[in-house]
Amino acid sequence: MDSLVPADLVGTTTLPDDRQLAWSQWGPLDGQPVIFCTGAGMSGSLGFGAEALAELGLRLIAVDRPGLSRSSPCPGKTLETWVADVRHLIEQHKLDRVTTVGFSQGAPFALALGGAGVARAVAVVAGQDDLATVTHLLSEDVAGMVRAAQQDPARFERRFTELATADGLWEMVIGMSSERDRAYYTESGFGSAYRRALTEGFSQGAGGYARDLAIVIRPWPIPVEQVTVPVDLWYGGLDTSPVHSPDFGETLVNRLPNARRHLLPAEGSSLLWTQARQILATLQQRAAEHG
Repeated sequence: MDSLVPADLVGTTTLPDDRQLAWSQWGPLDGQPVIFCTGAGMSGSLGFGAEALAELGLRLIAVDRPGLSRSSPCPGKTLETWVADVRHLIEQHKLDRVTTVGFSQGAPFALALGGAGVARAVAVVAGQDDLATVTHLLSEDVAGMVRAAQQDPARFERRFTELATADGLWEMVIGMSSERDRAYYTESGFGSAYRRALTEGFSQGAGGYARDLAIVIRPWPIPVEQVTVPVDLWYGGLDTSPVHSPDFGETLVNRLPNARRHLLPAEGSSLLWTQARQILATLQQRAAEHG
């Protein structure tokens, strides 16, 4: 299983304010860089598509968002500060022709990179939607979370900082998954790697995860209508998570100026790993078409 291949290289990049931005990398050093925005609370140790990277001429760089795993906290973290951090990483390492993939809660972070022109093309996989704009489609529990985050953002973030744990997040993911995804996520090797990524993500406490949640559950400050680079939205018809897109990207694709939607009926949220080569090859093609 290529998702269990250890990273070829791990490191940190020093940011202008002396924070450390940690990353894990797979694939050839001269490959075109793909910034991977991981799912909720996850470190970058769990990659995807490792066996296809050399063939496609790509290198996958999974970045630990501030406050997760080995990256320094950023108390004022926003989508804009995230873009600035990644832009600095790109400049420091002289990366060129960058694309990005956002999985689950990583979707708005990837779209922010596209909207800022940092990434030439974006793939959103089982991605969270701009939930504040589709509250009429949400379950009451999720709609209630959106309301709470809007009414008192500081209290909302503080609550999740106090209560969230890696084990609790794992149980939530499994509890919301379809039978297909649950079977994949709990497969012995993959399940252990997923749980390790969560444990690493929470190694500094829950603050990094809570901040991410507070950022993405409220209206996104970078409107998706401003993301003019090519975007591919990938959803599985068997994805039962209520915190992903409630209509499998149908609303989102109509808001993005240059987007295509791929709905795979027999897949679930695990399609990041089961369809990794197709996702990466399509991303590469779209970037090339964009010039």
